[in-house]
Amino acid sequence: MIHKIELNNFKSHKDTKLEFSNLTVLCGANSSGKSSVIQALLLLRESFFNKSQFDYLDLKTKPVSIGTIQDALYQFSDNKEISFSIETSNGKNTFAFELRDKDYSKTLLHKSKHDINYAELEQESLFQKTCQFISAVRLGPQVSYLKNDRLDINNQISEIEWKAENVVQFLDKKRYQDVIPEICISSYDNDLFTQVTAWEREISSGVNVVVEDKGQLGYELKYQFNTKTGRTGRTDKFNAINVGFGLTYALPVIVVILSAMPNESILFIENPEAHLHPRGQAKLAELICLAAQAGIQIVIETHSDHIINGILVQCKIFEEQRTGISKDNVSVYYLNMDGEKHCSIAKKINILEGGKIDKQPAGFFDQIEHDLSIIMGF
Repeated sequence: MIHKIELNNFKSHKDTKLEFSNLTVLCGANSSGKSSVIQALLLLRESFFNKSQFDYLDLKTKPVSIGTIQDALYQFSDNKEISFSIETSNGKNTFAFELRDKDYSKTLLHKSKHDINYAELEQESLFQKTCQFISAVRLGPQVSYLKNDRLDINNQISEIEWKAENVVQFLDKKRYQDVIPEICISSYDNDLFTQVTAWEREISSGVNVVVEDKGQLGYELKYQFNTKTGRTGRTDKFNAINVGFGLTYALPVIVVILSAMPNESILFIENPEAHLHPRGQAKLAELICLAAQAGIQIVIETHSDHIINGILVQCKIFEEQRTGISKDNVSVYYLNMDGEKHCSIAKKINILEGGKIDKQPAGFFDQIEHDLSIIMGF
């Protein structure tokens, strides 16, 4: 598990230090450096998997494609070096990469000096196939989803980024995989497919997930809805393209969480709230919290006050019922830009007992308060 990270001279991060928990939440204005935190870790992961043993950093590797060195280097840096430090359960490792000439249009940074224990790093979840990334740019509902013959079903999804077509295939092939009890809805069986449907139903009342294998044509993702009309108590099956974006956007988030394992998985999820109704966002926050409390490390980037409030509610519930998540297992960071140095500033938000926020900074999900004060004439 990652405990701390440091970013130096990387994009807008001149010198940023963050403490990670079971659940780490990154929020703040657009272009404040939230995504860059996740990108830094994914770049290191890809450097590990390209067999270079961190000899270089490829800035155009998938799923992160930053661009050129000019795009990656902090604009007002006094040197040409980018460095990252990661503190895990096995100790601290520092990676430094530099530009070796004056060509900022290149896409490779080369090793400057590292202080790493390669054998220990191999054991960390960031460098395992149990590390998964769900990008903010997700494929919307499709008429059908092609099959991927290279999909490594036994190791979740071999490609780190959960593309929609892979999620549908994974869900079909692993439908009977057991889900850890801590994140199961107890009134349903604990197999993956049943629990995915159960959580989708929590997000959108009465929905049932249907995956149909169409052979060489791929898969079709459909939804049924419970109804009091008719003999079956359910509607016809509707193709995902006719149901809206919310359920399909939430599907990879739900699947990746329910198929993760405590103390083995680390999940990076951008904008989990995308296209969801506020109640659905709160329910998704509940699932995220239950998984993190169970030992699945999760890092999310969000613009949603419903996700934030949902997490705070789960902290309060934990105090009263021992379900949800302990506030001690949550790190929330509010990022904004320093106007003078034009660099990212990360402020840790302290969560108090009862799910309350200590000294809420200006700009931290306070827009509704400003709007209400105008509407009410305060």
